[in-house]
Amino acid sequence: MKNKTRKEGRRIRHARLRKKIKGTPGRPRMAVSISNRNMHVQFIDDDGGRTLAAARASGRETGHNLAAGTELGTRAAAAALAAGIQTVVVDRGGHRFHGRVKAVVDAAVEAGLAIGAGKEK
Repeated sequence: MKNKTRKEGRRIRHARLRKKIKGTPGRPRMAVSISNRNMHVQFIDDDGGRTLAAARASGRETGHNLAAGTELGTRAAAAALAAGIQTVVVDRGGHRFHGRVKAVVDAAVEAGLAIGAGKEK
């Protein structure tokens, strides 16, 4: 069996995660995207196939550390609440739930967003 690169492994983990997570108009998917230079958060309605709100932290402006993740989470929550979104389901994008991803989500929860379950029952 061929060894996979880190990038391929993350894509496989993200695909496995996306099988379980689906955004609806009432509870959109909070997609957290982390790269070496930027961090993005989008609130996506998968049923309608559209982005309801978004926020971005560019590495040039704020860096790409935990403090920038916390600021991004607060900004993303404000954008979501302005769009009428109160409950979301988190899509961590194949990354582990620690560090910058956790900082973004924790700051969004502190700013007033609620986290729901992955699948509706």
